[in-house]
Amino acid sequence: MVTYRPEGLDDAFTPTDGDVTGASGAPRPGAPDAGLPALGLVGWLRWAWRQLTSMRVALLLLMLLAVAAVPGTVFPQRPQDPAAVVEYLDAHPSAGAWLDRLGFFDVYASVWFSAIYLLLFASLVGCILPRTRVHLAALRGRPPRTPRRLARFPARGEGASTDAPRAVAERTARVLRRGPSWLPFVPSYRVDVHDEGAGTWSVSAERGYLRETGNLLFHLALVGLLVSVATGEMLHFRGQAIVVQGTGFANVQAGYDTFERGAAFDPADLDPFTLRLDDFESRFDPDTLQSRDFTAYVTVTEPGEAPQERTIKVNHPLTAGGAKIYLQGNGYAPQVTVRDAAGEVAFAGAVPFLPEDEVYTSRGVIKVPDVSGGQDQVGLVGYLLPTAEEWVPGWWRSSDPQPTDPLLVLSVWRGNLGLDTGVPQNVYRLDESRMEKVTDDAGQDLTVYARPGETVELPDGLGTLTFEDLPRFVALDLRHDPALLGVLVFSLLAFAGLTVSLFAPRRRLWLRLAPAGAGTGAGTVVDAAGLARGDDVGLQPELDRVLAEVLGPAPTDRPAPRPADRSADATADPPVAPQHGGTDRDDEAPTAAPAPGGV
Repeated sequence: MVTYRPEGLDDAFTPTDGDVTGASGAPRPGAPDAGLPALGLVGWLRWAWRQLTSMRVALLLLMLLAVAAVPGTVFPQRPQDPAAVVEYLDAHPSAGAWLDRLGFFDVYASVWFSAIYLLLFASLVGCILPRTRVHLAALRGRPPRTPRRLARFPARGEGASTDAPRAVAERTARVLRRGPSWLPFVPSYRVDVHDEGAGTWSVSAERGYLRETGNLLFHLALVGLLVSVATGEMLHFRGQAIVVQGTGFANVQAGYDTFERGAAFDPADLDPFTLRLDDFESRFDPDTLQSRDFTAYVTVTEPGEAPQERTIKVNHPLTAGGAKIYLQGNGYAPQVTVRDAAGEVAFAGAVPFLPEDEVYTSRGVIKVPDVSGGQDQVGLVGYLLPTAEEWVPGWWRSSDPQPTDPLLVLSVWRGNLGLDTGVPQNVYRLDESRMEKVTDDAGQDLTVYARPGETVELPDGLGTLTFEDLPRFVALDLRHDPALLGVLVFSLLAFAGLTVSLFAPRRRLWLRLAPAGAGTGAGTVVDAAGLARGDDVGLQPELDRVLAEVLGPAPTDRPAPRPADRSADATADPPVAPQHGGTDRDDEAPTAAPAPGGV
């Protein structure tokens, strides 16, 4: 028996001469092995791009970026505190070396953190672009045509009017397009008025695309934040400088005590200006000694401009040379003169002492390297007490942060300060490896006490120390970050986009306006329905509002809203509206051009 099969209908289930299996299902001799085609390089790249731009990978990268930032808060970071990094490496020689190789002491500039950052950026961009294209196409589309049956929608309304259906349809379109009272020029709904024939008109209205707009705005703002942060990391600089009262500071890299910059910032691009500290005032609560106000009076001179007297307060920075100048700290800088054993001035100047408590008990180091006659170098380590009182015999403390009765209490060291070894030293610490403390015959430490205007002898004939004056100093923090404005703007945009995407309702309304009787002059019967994406308690009130504005108050005998029909009949004509520009009737097609868009 011959079975006829039209040419071209052969498939994998119909054995032919070219099949690799015979009638029994066994492979034919010499037939090639069946297998999936190779993807190739382009196929693998397309697969990798689709995986990278998927939502799950974007969320994974976002979580991974947050986890990768944790080491930056656990371990000291070299750009912010290089001394703390050195201390950690000394305390943990084995683990610290490996952590340093892996970039844990400069997390935000490490290769692995940058890789996560760039992958997240690419994922967001690859996700946003196609969604934006689809969204723009949807905004240009028309609201879906009015369904054939409106009885099964969750929001229902009915009414009647003495006007003709076309007049009611035009009035309905005006009501739906009118924006809210606080923004009347922005249409609320996109509206499409359609003549269904036989005197019947329908109005389709749609709103809620602002939800997707807000979603895209949120993701675009995230991209903007990433770009802003990256720009700030490349072009920023930050430096700290200590300025003693009566002295000044020049905005050059050599004028900073510490200086850090982005990879793309050239220190030669620092805007030149000078700043002089004229005076400093501090106020404290007389009962609790808590600080109340700090004010630095400075004079700023920029090129081509006259000197300007300005003030710097806590949380009220000064702007100069494109940088914000913050008042970071303050204290006392005793001005001393040290003469060596030959009577030559070996050191003269103000030495900042760092406060350690609320009464400004301050610790400092005076290093005297320039001695003459082969004398040992001198180091003086101790405390400044702004208001000194003897707590017990031989023990002094400060009772007030104001300099009512200042006292210098110093121990004396002699030897080699190690300043000529080429290794940088902390100015607030004394390298004791080549020094020895001066003691008396009983082995007790010898301490020097000095008040302003006094000259005291240093033990072992090392010279004299004169406490000349007690000026104040301020610690200034200068920062320049061109990304701050961008971070603020994009953060606000992200918040606005997220708010809109969460709370903007997505709704569709349909009204069918049919003649009440024969002809078009006997009034209009209105049948209305509404559909929302998700649960929307405001859908029925919104439909009632539209009917009330178009026809007057809603009738009291309107049937209660009924849930959508889930029976088998519903599959023949589902209540869910079709996509943009579509219709639920096979015999209809979109006709008129789209009406003005809404939100």
